[in-house]
Amino acid sequence: CEYNIFAYCLMDNHIHLVIKEGKDPLEKLMKRIGVSYVYWYNWKYKRSGHLFQDRYKSEVIEDDRYLLEVIRYIHQNPLQAEMITSLGEYRWSSYAEYTWQHSNIVDTNFILEMFSRNNETARELFIEYMGRMSDCEKEFNLERTKRLTDEEAKEIIKNAIGNLATTQLQSMAKDKRDDLLRKLKAIEGLSIRQIARITGLNFNVVAKA
Repeated sequence: CEYNIFAYCLMDNHIHLVIKEGKDPLEKLMKRIGVSYVYWYNWKYKRSGHLFQDRYKSEVIEDDRYLLEVIRYIHQNPLQAEMITSLGEYRWSSYAEYTWQHSNIVDTNFILEMFSRNNETARELFIEYMGRMSDCEKEFNLERTKRLTDEEAKEIIKNAIGNLATTQLQSMAKDKRDDLLRKLKAIEGLSIRQIARITGLNFNVVAKA
């Protein structure tokens, strides 16, 4: 597959996509998707001509926490627009692919494994996370701080945990470890994968803390 789709939401006047590009640049990928969709749409509704008004806008997602926030933001779009009263009502988003255990075009496994390796548990945690209401404009903050480098992250983690060695978190009591992990995850720019990589903890242990 030349790209992975992690989420989508088709609204009445715009589309949201969360895509991981492959070997082709994003511009080429979006052109291919756009041309294919317009061709299908025009054929289905017996029309011709352009469908999209402007060029697409893109935003780089640099860490896992922001990835989940963006997916929640686009799934909540119909809710914020008062088109529905619950996320499960909307047919034209990837939310259904995550919750109905049937995926057509979305790579749901990549996201669900951030919550748990157990499929049923992961879906329950995903639904709970998607249902948390928040200010969408704040969630989708395009001016957010750039992700920290690993060297910067190591120094911040070292300062945050005090005299402990980062590897000591692996043998720490769960409650105490989770408290520290939540403290680390609250640091802007520090990703879950970085915390897992630097501390030697399993990604899911960090994500679920």
